[in-house]
Amino acid sequence: MFSSKAKLEKVGFGRQGRFEYLQALVTEFQDTHKQEYKLQVLANLANFAYDPINYEFLRQLNVLDLFLDVIAEEKDEKMIEFAMGGICNCCVDTLNRDHLLSGDCLDLTIKCLSSPNEETVLSAMTTLVFLTTPETKKITTTGAVVGLMHQFASSTNVRLQNLATIFLQVW
Repeated sequence: MFSSKAKLEKVGFGRQGRFEYLQALVTEFQDTHKQEYKLQVLANLANFAYDPINYEFLRQLNVLDLFLDVIAEEKDEKMIEFAMGGICNCCVDTLNRDHLLSGDCLDLTIKCLSSPNEETVLSAMTTLVFLTTPETKKITTTGAVVGLMHQFASSTNVRLQNLATIFLQVW
């Protein structure tokens, strides 16, 4: 990660700046017809969502909505994994959280708790920890969600156990 925009501008991406590079990735995702290329671009965007220096750019380019659209519309579990990972990576930011909560992010995230892909489930659990607030608690702590979290807390999978325990302790 970069600690400031000044350092970021010094590093750059060849002749393109960070915004232009991310814009090129979004365009490539939208224009390509090959699933393997879309998957690679989506993975890159999810990785960029990890660094707070990129949050403003990602919002300007509607990448958060792109992640949500992938979860809502895709059948490919790897695509959903990367999109959920992207949301998880950036949902701690207040502006990102507000944007995500203004749409159907919570419903889509809760749906991902039932994914056959463990990484998707882990990202969904972590996202729910970050997005659960006193205002959203009614949605994120329904009987169905809490029931799933209790199941995960009893899992032999330590990562699922730990995240479920954190969720249940916090909420």
